[in-house]
Amino acid sequence: MSADRSALRRAIDHGERDGGSIEFKERLTREVHLSEGRMESLVAQLRHRVLSGDGEATYVLGVTDDGGLAGISPRAFSETMDVLSLLAEEADAHIADVETWSAGSAGNGDDEGLVGLATIREGGMFEADDDHLVVGTAGHVDHGKSTLVGTLVTGKADDGQGSTRSFLDVQPHEVERGLSADLSYAVYGFREDEEGSPDPDDAVRMDNPHRKTDRASVVEEADRLVSFVDTVGHEPWLRTTIRGLVGQKLDYGLVAVAADDGPTKTTREHLGILLATELPTLVVLTKTDAVTDERLAAAEREVESMLRDANQTPLLVERHGVDTAVAEVGDGVVPVLRTSAVTTEGIDDLDRLFAALPKRATPERETFRMYVDRSYRVTGVGAVASGTVTSGTVEAGNELLLGPMPDGSFREVEVRSIEMHYHRVDKATAGRIVGIALKGVEEAEIERGMALLPRDADPQAVREFEAEVMVLNHPTRIREGYEPVVHLETLSEAAEFRPAGGQLLPGDTGRVTVRFKFRPYLVEEGQRFVFREGGSKGVGTVVDVE
Repeated sequence: MSADRSALRRAIDHGERDGGSIEFKERLTREVHLSEGRMESLVAQLRHRVLSGDGEATYVLGVTDDGGLAGISPRAFSETMDVLSLLAEEADAHIADVETWSAGSAGNGDDEGLVGLATIREGGMFEADDDHLVVGTAGHVDHGKSTLVGTLVTGKADDGQGSTRSFLDVQPHEVERGLSADLSYAVYGFREDEEGSPDPDDAVRMDNPHRKTDRASVVEEADRLVSFVDTVGHEPWLRTTIRGLVGQKLDYGLVAVAADDGPTKTTREHLGILLATELPTLVVLTKTDAVTDERLAAAEREVESMLRDANQTPLLVERHGVDTAVAEVGDGVVPVLRTSAVTTEGIDDLDRLFAALPKRATPERETFRMYVDRSYRVTGVGAVASGTVTSGTVEAGNELLLGPMPDGSFREVEVRSIEMHYHRVDKATAGRIVGIALKGVEEAEIERGMALLPRDADPQAVREFEAEVMVLNHPTRIREGYEPVVHLETLSEAAEFRPAGGQLLPGDTGRVTVRFKFRPYLVEEGQRFVFREGGSKGVGTVVDVE
């Protein structure tokens, strides 16, 4: 929160003028200000303010029409920013900066109200880098992975109570914008040095990740972006974690292990999923500040033992260095780092890793493809499908197919707009986590596991396919009629297995026919999947969809 109120005082003293670039708003709500008719009027007003300011306007928020400091609650301020962001998008503009100050009590049971200045600039389009890393984080609950990510994206030390964990997108109003409370997303990045390489000493972080504009500014300023898909650590929610690790187009996996606890059953399960999907993986020892040197060394040995049990070679970064880790990660080698979100030990090493790690090869397919992970509705915009672009490029105005629907058909839709980390973009390429506003479909008709693809594609809905599977764990034999949940891309669906030889034992690899129980999906040869039922689990590859 800004301390110097001079900018706020200048804007209020200048006041609203018919031909000026300053606008006063006490608060904006979706229900009122995005309603039919009202939204068009406010967009026209915003465009007028931007043009009057030669491409830049200032919105003073939390004040009355005469400039009085009313103050609004943090939740109301966040909703106001959401609405203002949508208005700016419709006016072909974007929020470039936000400053906030305390205005005393805001009522509604909140301790303090907020007033703020939002700078709106003309143009909402930008090109993101093609070297964007997407990292999936996993690990047991309370092992500090979300806190670590919060420290990475802000550069702020944790208070020892998980304060930086709150920087991830888990608030109800953010869920409404399409970032779910079960899978959280965060982003930071790096500017390039004189040689055109990402500079680990010039990181672009967020001052206040709860401000949508802070995330948008990172996307706009960084030459290399690093996005985190932060999964759920609770054992009962393993299904959600599998969706986060399998359903996103990840470049690397990161498993957090608390030094005071060591690897757990959940740790090993998450590691197994990452390795089974052939994802290059890092293990990060967290909470190193909370243990003695002896306990830290013991925890490191436990991690090494866990990795060797999984047929992986541990590489201690403290001993071999970051450059070696970058060169060797993957192909059976797992770097292990020591970190503390409280003392920020190891954060520099992670910066150097993420600045240097290569982007994984993109699929050979050049056509656009995205599997839907989440859908939501924005008043005044309509249905939005969010997910990770798996291949190709999508642009605003593109005509696409969405499906399959439960009956196996595909719906013709049109892209109204695209948003990435709360910043409007003109197009999105493979690896981007985006929300795509769609025309031609209702939000209630969009389901997780559906796919978006070009209008001229000829997709076939698949109810049954052949796969080569490996049984990682099962108490007895897998026989015909076995019904696990199959996690493929973003879909999670019960399916019936029919082993070619009649049965499969733990550790076996064999051919099976897989049939979805309830509806068809878009499935292609070469796609990998995870299946799980109770304590049983395994991995597979689609080999035939005919």
